[in-house]
Amino acid sequence: MNRILPIFMIAAACTAGLTSCKKDDPVPTSEKTVELKCVQPGYLKAGDKVALISPSYFTPMENVEKTVDVLRGWGLEPVIGPHVGKVVDGRYAGTVAERVSDIRWALEDPSIKAILCNRGGYGTIQLIDQIQLPELSSHPKWMVGFSDITTLHGLWTRAGVMSIHGTMSSFLASGGTDKTSTLMRDILLGKIPRYEIPAHPQNITGKASGILVGGNICTFAPNLGTQADATLGKDIILFIEEVEESMHNIDRQFNILQMNGVLDRCKGVILGEFTDCGTEFTFENCEQMLREYLLRYNIPVLCGFPAGHGDINLPMVMGAPVTMEVRSDGATLSFDIDGEQQTVKTSEITSPKTSLSRRLTLAGKKPL
Repeated sequence: MNRILPIFMIAAACTAGLTSCKKDDPVPTSEKTVELKCVQPGYLKAGDKVALISPSYFTPMENVEKTVDVLRGWGLEPVIGPHVGKVVDGRYAGTVAERVSDIRWALEDPSIKAILCNRGGYGTIQLIDQIQLPELSSHPKWMVGFSDITTLHGLWTRAGVMSIHGTMSSFLASGGTDKTSTLMRDILLGKIPRYEIPAHPQNITGKASGILVGGNICTFAPNLGTQADATLGKDIILFIEEVEESMHNIDRQFNILQMNGVLDRCKGVILGEFTDCGTEFTFENCEQMLREYLLRYNIPVLCGFPAGHGDINLPMVMGAPVTMEVRSDGATLSFDIDGEQQTVKTSEITSPKTSLSRRLTLAGKKPL
């Protein structure tokens, strides 16, 4: 005789099935890890070509042309991507296929030694499934950018290639003589910064080493579980910055990281600039809000590192092994890679007084 099981018995059976995992069953995504071991692309020399591409929003050609002059002043030879200057749907710098095509063009041309993104904004999440990691690992080249370019940093790191979280054409067009720009140039040419950072009231002291990953939190948090997710690495140093977001949305993205086990894999955290972010809670700043979460992990936290969408955006090598030491009197961040080392005291770097409108333009928050 057919009998209908009571609903509570069905639920109990389902629960039992869920909890009886076999030893060789796949573990949940939040428990998976990957080994991050990145090669260091070759440093540039005079006359080397640098590709200018726009993987996200479009950049006015005026900015691109001014960046061409800056790069030539550095002794490099800029080449503009085939689809740079296009505008699709009012904001994108080309279709998905066109933007991917420019990345492949820059990778596959052996005469091009580095790739400089013109701006961020939005759109790189559309490219994640269009690029295969072996395409990047078989053509290891420096890629430079920040903001929405965070997605590409994740892809580069997962492919095993270091990249540079640094300034782009929309900023370089202002002249390229400020420290934000010249330190990025120095890295491309083989001169590596060792940063000395002043003390911050929200710092958590300690010393840690790991692989540097992260960037703009509202860009990389949605990439969890994809091939652009570098936070799956073991023993990571996580860098976070944001611009013009509410505190509650930053809190939401941070909780997404926490629930996916990202913070369990962190050896340390670097909090960069939170430019023009919300104040709807009673926290003094975003650093104080995030510090309350981070205290439970017993890892060092370096606050106030001048990188992100503020007036000063100091470059960092993503995918590189780094050492951070946070003391009561200040902090240091060093990149454990080949190159000539130079000490950079961030407290001595003056602001170029970039306007709020330009910062928002870089972030793609307002129309050009």
